[in-house]
Amino acid sequence: MKPLVYKKKRRVRGKTPVRQHMNVTKGDRVRIVSGDFAGKEGTVLRVSPKTGRVVIDGLNLVKKHRRATQQTEGGIIQFPAPLHHSKVMLLDPKSGEPTRVKYRKDKDGTVERLSVKSGQPIPRNR
Repeated sequence: MKPLVYKKKRRVRGKTPVRQHMNVTKGDRVRIVSGDFAGKEGTVLRVSPKTGRVVIDGLNLVKKHRRATQQTEGGIIQFPAPLHHSKVMLLDPKSGEPTRVKYRKDKDGTVERLSVKSGQPIPRNR
């Protein structure tokens, strides 16, 4: 009788991360709604959909000690660290208050972001 041989399962390496849908884009004015910086406003500098994080100008500043190299000078540099996108809300263009976002598709196929509070379109600042 032949012995039973089980096939090994293929191991999946390097899974591609799921891109998170975010309502904010680069250049948007946002307000932080939770965490240490709650209530502060700023402009979005960078968005990374793979990690679901946004970098806001002048907020969540961290310090990093840099070693000197032949090209760069050493010292302590300060830069904004990323925050999770669920901690920020877009500001309504009419009132300046935080609002949720809905989307409207025009007849020509362009997608427009709308403020839920006022119904005003939110322009894309790139």
